[in-house]
Amino acid sequence: MAWLFLAPYLVLFGVFVLLPIVFGLWISLHSWDFTLPGKPFVGLENYTALLDPSSVSFDPFWGSMRATGIFTLFSVPLLIVVPLGVALAMNQRFPGRNLFRSIFFAPYVLGVAVVGVLWRFLLDANIGLVNHVMGTLGLPDATPWLSSVPEAWVALVGVTVWWTLGFNAVIFLAGLQDVPRELYEAAEVDGAGAWSRFRHVTLPGLRPVLMFVLMVTIIASANMFGQSFIMTNGQPGQETRTAIFYIAETGLQNFQMGSAAAASWILTLALMLTSVVVFWLFRERDGSKA
Repeated sequence: MAWLFLAPYLVLFGVFVLLPIVFGLWISLHSWDFTLPGKPFVGLENYTALLDPSSVSFDPFWGSMRATGIFTLFSVPLLIVVPLGVALAMNQRFPGRNLFRSIFFAPYVLGVAVVGVLWRFLLDANIGLVNHVMGTLGLPDATPWLSSVPEAWVALVGVTVWWTLGFNAVIFLAGLQDVPRELYEAAEVDGAGAWSRFRHVTLPGLRPVLMFVLMVTIIASANMFGQSFIMTNGQPGQETRTAIFYIAETGLQNFQMGSAAAASWILTLALMLTSVVVFWLFRERDGSKA
């Protein structure tokens, strides 16, 4: 009976997840151009080309991996700290709390196309509202938010934080509401201040939630594509062309599906290794406290 109820999900999971994974691995072992009839088997050549410094694919691919690393490095801490602060505020009792929660979660329901187009106009160096407001405040009013670095990274990270912090905040809020109130009351009786309660009660209580949010945020940041594609188109040069951007361009525009599949598997392995490290770090802390 259990397998009967699980069957619909397992069928969908097999068709839309497992099968594409295996097919992608198969494609990565071939010179796969879907505009040509022949797709010869090349073994690991697509992988070695991406790992060989003398290959024409080496610099573009690892440049995109570097861009992904930069975005992940700066976005993930903000997408942990800011939503946690918002969740702590939303967990308090005050007039208009539900409205406050809605305001912070509202941007998350927007699609990436809407967010990208909206902020592309707002951050335009010539007609953008952001530069206009900065000019009225006596600040530089010709900042090239989308056409130079590090301004482009500031824009991409800032827009992503604005757009997605509501999701992480809701997860943190659910975790905060599961922390027993008795622990806070006991800490107050022992004379613990706000910082001590946060450090010794809130953070340990949120550890499983924090691990989940951290892992999901790392994966989402490493797969960033829409913001870069719509807002900067990978510019200036190829500075903001992320790994997913490179994979999509290589496979769907240049028709080199074998190379694109190999690149996607290298990115997948990097994320799997990162996941192992994150799980190990959190388990190590649990073990040390035990």
